[in-house]
Amino acid sequence: MQPGQPNMQQILQQAQKMQQQLAIAQQELAEAEVTGTAGGGLVTAVVSGGGELKSLAIDPKVVDPDDVETLSDLVVAAVRDANRAAQELAAQKMGPLASGMGGMDDLGGLGGLFG
Repeated sequence: MQPGQPNMQQILQQAQKMQQQLAIAQQELAEAEVTGTAGGGLVTAVVSGGGELKSLAIDPKVVDPDDVETLSDLVVAAVRDANRAAQELAAQKMGPLASGMGGMDDLGGLGGLFG
């Protein structure tokens, strides 16, 4: 190997480490739950880190048979709030892996070959 060329073994080890970190982050996201609320807490939605709706709680005070539209709006707002929180959690967990390739600075030296 010539000086200045990347060490392929090191690059493969870094790629494997990144893959493991990604799998861990994905598992943590799948297991995580976040909550969103609307109407000052009258409607609460819980979603997984992946955005799957897990539960929905509605305070009886907001249930008015003559005003179903308001309740519908609160449910939508709570689910949107929970999904926003799930997206923020995903960005927090996955962000470090996406930027800088999880510690593979400049692809172990290969980045210079392409630019």
